[in-house]
Amino acid sequence: MAIRRNSRLLIEPPASATGDIAFNLIVFFLVCASVQPDSGRKQTIPKAEQTEQKDQQTDTISVELTRQAVFLNGDPVTPKDFGPRIKAKLDARSNPAEKVVVVKSKPDTPYNHWIAVTSQIEDAGGIVTLQLEEEQTVTVP
Repeated sequence: MAIRRNSRLLIEPPASATGDIAFNLIVFFLVCASVQPDSGRKQTIPKAEQTEQKDQQTDTISVELTRQAVFLNGDPVTPKDFGPRIKAKLDARSNPAEKVVVVKSKPDTPYNHWIAVTSQIEDAGGIVTLQLEEEQTVTVP
């Protein structure tokens, strides 16, 4: 006599796996939903203009930042004297377009040093603009 096998098998996933899957989904959605943009000090950075005027380039105020030093138009300035000197230079200018200050910083400049200097520029009434790369014209003979 031949024994008949039941060909209908009941297959169920293990009950412990559903809890793990649900936990992973909850963590995934919480991480995705809780992403908030970094909040810092807001700055208004002017857009670059396509046309350059040579008389404005020589008249702009330039600030260079290194690891610990500040240079105002190429002259070294102590951090204590920087605020009054930048305020005096900006107060002498009446047009808002003339109050743009070009800030150049070295890659190793600490963030708190950069924030302190740009805060003093904005408090004095200046508009901070960044010089990321310097263009140079090279002529080959």
